[in-house]
Amino acid sequence: MEYKDYYKILEVDKTASKEDIKKQYKKLARKYHPDVNPGNKEAEEKFKAINEAQEVLSDDEKRKKYDALGADWKRYEQTGGQGGGFDWSQYGQPGGGDYQTYSGGFGGGDFSDFFSSIFGNMGGGGRGRRTSMSAKGQDYTADLALSLEEAYTGGKKTITVNGKNLRINIKPGVEDGQTIRLKGNGGPGMQSGENGDLYLTFRISPDPRFTRQGHDLQVEVPVPDYLAALGGETMVNTLDGQLKIKLKPGTQNNTRLRLKGKGFPVYNQEGRFGDLYVKVNLQLPENLTDQEKELFRQLAQLRGESL
Repeated sequence: MEYKDYYKILEVDKTASKEDIKKQYKKLARKYHPDVNPGNKEAEEKFKAINEAQEVLSDDEKRKKYDALGADWKRYEQTGGQGGGFDWSQYGQPGGGDYQTYSGGFGGGDFSDFFSSIFGNMGGGGRGRRTSMSAKGQDYTADLALSLEEAYTGGKKTITVNGKNLRINIKPGVEDGQTIRLKGNGGPGMQSGENGDLYLTFRISPDPRFTRQGHDLQVEVPVPDYLAALGGETMVNTLDGQLKIKLKPGTQNNTRLRLKGKGFPVYNQEGRFGDLYVKVNLQLPENLTDQEKELFRQLAQLRGESL
């Protein structure tokens, strides 16, 4: 009969606390669960082994007797697991009355002969009976691509995760790389356990018109030289439509104008917005007529310059 190192199976130290054992057990159980590894016999055997290890190491009495047995395992093995002159008074007779049939655990397989020989018959035939503790289902991750306008407005979207269509409501103002948790939309729970969660990450495509910096936006607006010189009104694009702005006379190239509250919505704070910064991109006229050239010469002369 093969000796089973339950600490090695659960990948924990012998000094591990019950909380450490519980956390590691849940991690491995989800990794090797048959629902996650359909048809994988190796994963199924691993799943059974970690259940058995958890059965012993999470129980104070079983763990104490298992640890005490370790040093005397070879001697116990020579007795055939039946006593045979071996002093079991300090450990508890195998199959004896001080062990009760255990019905807790994770769920997912019979116990080995090694376990049964030490802790008694767990339901007949020298094998353990299937356990029934519930466990949370596997968590899923997914990405969702959005345009900048979709991130601005929010709204409903339908995504497909693991073959299942899911309709979600996106709040305005989500950021690129932001992840939200959708509780209960992951893998199914085991043995009536709750479902896992879905962690959804937003991927926002760049927009050729706007540059986003947190809650603020920047947009460039082309302005003819004469309008910049004389001042006047021009139209600027926002994510909420076009807006008319006023330019002061003598507006210079690369001037930045701030439009308060016309930027991006602040996530999860209804009614709050960042600002929109308008960058003036001065446009010089092309293909001048002779008359236009003459007017520029006159302007130069008036300003004391010669061309």
